[in-house]
Amino acid sequence: MAATHRGQIGTAIALILISVFLLSGADAVVKAVSADFPLWQIYVARSLFAVPILIGLSVRSGIAQAARIVQPWIALRSVLLTGMWIAYYTALPHMDLSIAATALYTTPLFIAALSAGWGSETVSRRTLIGICLGFVGVLVILRPTGSDFTFWTLLPVLGAVFYAGAAVLTRTRCADENPIVLALSLHGCLLAAGVLGGLIATLQPFGTSDPFLFGGWRSMEGADWLLMIGLGCVMVAVALGVARAYQSAPPAVVGTFDYAYLVFAAVCGVSFFGERLDAFTLVGIGLIFAAGVLVVSRSERRTRMAATGLSRSEAD
Repeated sequence: MAATHRGQIGTAIALILISVFLLSGADAVVKAVSADFPLWQIYVARSLFAVPILIGLSVRSGIAQAARIVQPWIALRSVLLTGMWIAYYTALPHMDLSIAATALYTTPLFIAALSAGWGSETVSRRTLIGICLGFVGVLVILRPTGSDFTFWTLLPVLGAVFYAGAAVLTRTRCADENPIVLALSLHGCLLAAGVLGGLIATLQPFGTSDPFLFGGWRSMEGADWLLMIGLGCVMVAVALGVARAYQSAPPAVVGTFDYAYLVFAAVCGVSFFGERLDAFTLVGIGLIFAAGVLVVSRSERRTRMAATGLSRSEAD
């Protein structure tokens, strides 16, 4: 049983690493085209390809399985993830990809905090120190008292809260659900958000001060459609991989390896957008990484404790 458990964790780690690698590339593409297409058009265009793919895959699971996309816990998970994507993508045109990614990847710290209440897990001193250390790292990176601080810099942190809620929900309420059903529900929700957001943008109740959020839909050529097809396929793979990863291992473990996104995003930022990481950003990333190590080490101790029958005091 222990070998099986280790195998599941290994599979989860591999899945999350592949998923965040693909995701970093997709997010770099979204940032690159944010000046050409509004957010809602990107959602609709890529979901027009992602949803049919997922419907085709869900047919093999039967109509009863596909119908579970409206099950309350699954629907709530999709809404949380959709909120995360909206918050994160809205921030990308206004800040460096590497900075936005670092703010978003405070997720494991929120996972640890939410797991204590929602997942009925105790918060040890080690975990509490990790959470505090991580938020110090966020403050160092975002520098809320600096002249460059704006409302946009808080959006990735809000996205992290949504992402953490979805991660804990996946583990505690959706662990036995088919990943295809979870992915179909998510992309259905993203498609609906894209249509609704597009309609609101058409009415222009907030003007066009931010074209990425409130700009009108624009015509697309063949290359643009090919790009959206690619994004749709990548997002299907990411949705399936992330869902299975969080089903297969404790959220704190998977969430820590989720940090690989920071490396991939930094490489994309430097390679494609000419971004540079200053000393404050590097220190902040180091603090957040150290916080993640503290959180996951506690999770691993709890796993060993459960396997060996140790008491909590002995594990500490």
